[in-house]
Amino acid sequence: MKIYGDSGSGNCLKVKWVCDWLAVPYRWIDVDTMKRETRTAQFLKLNPAGQVPTVEFDDGRTLAQSNAIIRYLARDSALVPADAFAAAKMDEWLFWEQYSHEPYIAVCRMQMVYLGKSTSDLDPDKVKRGYAALARMEQQLATTRYLVDDGITLADVALLAYTRLAHEGGFHLDGYAAIRRWIGESERALNLVPAG
Repeated sequence: MKIYGDSGSGNCLKVKWVCDWLAVPYRWIDVDTMKRETRTAQFLKLNPAGQVPTVEFDDGRTLAQSNAIIRYLARDSALVPADAFAAAKMDEWLFWEQYSHEPYIAVCRMQMVYLGKSTSDLDPDKVKRGYAALARMEQQLATTRYLVDDGITLADVALLAYTRLAHEGGFHLDGYAAIRRWIGESERALNLVPAG
């Protein structure tokens, strides 16, 4: 299996983390989105939308969209709750992440890290919505260890990708104790940092 991804992208790292956690073998093919490598004719044959991550399976089939990829890879694993309602709650967070979190937290980070903007240059509405997303997560994580109950799921993988880098987009986590706890626990659970 090949993962076409940009190592600076949280959406791409989600796929890598799931593969690593599940011990799924893959070959990472680095694609530099800032150099428009997703717009080449060769890449557009893999994914006509011209986006990463894109996975190419051994049989030649391809799959795009980070949450669809991780949902497929982690089926029947501990990262997807066995209980149907808990799995639906996980999916609820996956959809919410792409609609109410990533467009604000990740976009502000991209503008600061890759486009060199300062916090004062950011769209105030994006900043407001980013903090609203963080507040929603804080509210949930103040009552549960992970986003869906007490076990790590794909919801945590998806939201960890950019939340752990929120400061790079000008979002301060000082007032979000539950999120800070969750980041550390999720990173350890996914073996992103040494246990200790």
